Amino acid sequence: MESQPSSKRGIVVLITVLGISAVLGGLFGPTLRARASSNGTSETELQDSVKSFTHVLSVVERNYADPVDTDKVIYDGAIPGMLHVLDPHSNFFDPKQYALFKEEQQGKYYGVGMTISQRDNQTVVLAPFVGSPAYKAGIRPGDVVLKVEGKSCDGLTGTEVAEMLKGPKGTVVHISLGREGWDKPIEVAVTRDEITRPAVEYYTMVKPGIGYVRLVSFSETTDSDVAEALKQLDFPKLDGLILDLRNNGGGLLNQAVGLSDMFLDKNEIVVSHRGRSSPERRYYAVRGNQGIEVPIVVLINGQSASASEIVAGAIQDHDRGLVVGETSFGKGLVQTQIPLAEETALLLTTARYYTPSGRLIQRDYKNVSLYDYHYNPQKPKQPEVKLTDSGRQVFGQGGITPDDFVATPKQDDFQTALYRRGVFYATPQGVGDFTRYYLSAKPDVTKDFVVTDEVISDFRKYLDKQHIKYTEPEISDNLTWLKWQIKREVFTSVFGLNEGFKVALQDDPQLDKAMDLIPQARALYQNARKIVAERQANQSSHP
Repeated sequence: MESQPSSKRGIVVLITVLGISAVLGGLFGPTLRARASSNGTSETELQDSVKSFTHVLSVVERNYADPVDTDKVIYDGAIPGMLHVLDPHSNFFDPKQYALFKEEQQGKYYGVGMTISQRDNQTVVLAPFVGSPAYKAGIRPGDVVLKVEGKSCDGLTGTEVAEMLKGPKGTVVHISLGREGWDKPIEVAVTRDEITRPAVEYYTMVKPGIGYVRLVSFSETTDSDVAEALKQLDFPKLDGLILDLRNNGGGLLNQAVGLSDMFLDKNEIVVSHRGRSSPERRYYAVRGNQGIEVPIVVLINGQSASASEIVAGAIQDHDRGLVVGETSFGKGLVQTQIPLAEETALLLTTARYYTPSGRLIQRDYKNVSLYDYHYNPQKPKQPEVKLTDSGRQVFGQGGITPDDFVATPKQDDFQTALYRRGVFYATPQGVGDFTRYYLSAKPDVTKDFVVTDEVISDFRKYLDKQHIKYTEPEISDNLTWLKWQIKREVFTSVFGLNEGFKVALQDDPQLDKAMDLIPQARALYQNARKIVAERQANQSSHP
């Protein structure tokens, strides 16, 4: 009988989702009856669907071999399964997932400020945020979180450990850490604080006159974070700007519009969306770039999605800059956030995004498996062709195609094996990283650090200790790559994420190409403005 309240809670939420999902676009009509009939679904059919489900659930609860957690069956099974039949991006959040989702949108929380991951039932620190309480307490990448407030973390998920580390601002959390080369656990007391997750992960001058901004999300602080980075880079005086949207999975639409507004001319369209029961809505650059003509190159790859694609598409369609890298993911579905009962929420697809030229961003998902959709994207057989402001051809229905395709260097078998074993940094499958091993013996690293033959010799010893097979030709063929990886991880561990990022950019073919294309991006923008001005003049003289 204890399952009854849980069952009722889950069914209430399920009925709500069933009703909303059945009517899809008709979310805002006055009654469920009107919405249902307008979309070809009768109220009786909805009631019959609910009765069928509750009957099946009742049979399962009475007869299944083990006790049934009804909320789990509904929240993790029935509702997500139903939504995934519609499209890959409609989603349901249980109370914990919804809280995390809102936290990500806000870009801040209260805790110690570090990223963690699971490895062999242990929680490993990937990196403390620069300036965070964890950073100030001396926590390093590769440290193992053994206990939090005396409670063992063995076997706990990363989410569970993260929840233990969070808490009210100003409270103290006691953490026991394991570190390579230390016989006893390291005990630290960390005072929790507000942890902001800046949308701008890193910015710098990659060469004289050329600024670089790496944007990792579109949260509530994105426009202000980018504005501050541009201010520090003295944006109006730059010879060029590289906006790195690689691996940026998107976020809030208004932030994508706001970011585009910083670069486009006033009143230029940024993006539009429309759906079956959703009227077209267009978003424009309200303030515009205030006449600042700094050429722009946008970096994208296969993990650039949603809001990232809106920005890249707007800049490309208006010839405001060039796009370099690999074809983006192709997520152009608009999700409407609908809070439900019991602190749950629904993200329901209600429309599709279109770039200024009219390109559909979303790629096909009707004729592919969910796995292939996410991990094995296919190019459209007949992509739609549109024209930019200057008349260049661009392609839709499969993400944003770069103006200059530069593939990410492929890993050979040796590199892949080292990554899988967690040689350079902790991974869920890793055995322990070389950086911890090296720094445990030689902790006094300075910024003059160079990966010498002696360091490579230590690297061989580490591989032998971990029983990782290698050949001398593999070492010699990958020597440049090995030195780059080792230096990057050592700098990240000793000097923080920013110094690690700086090293990473030293061997980046996509970034190198972007810097080379700055003059071409300038010429493109100037030519496009000239063509648009001439077009407008002709229209004015021939009403």
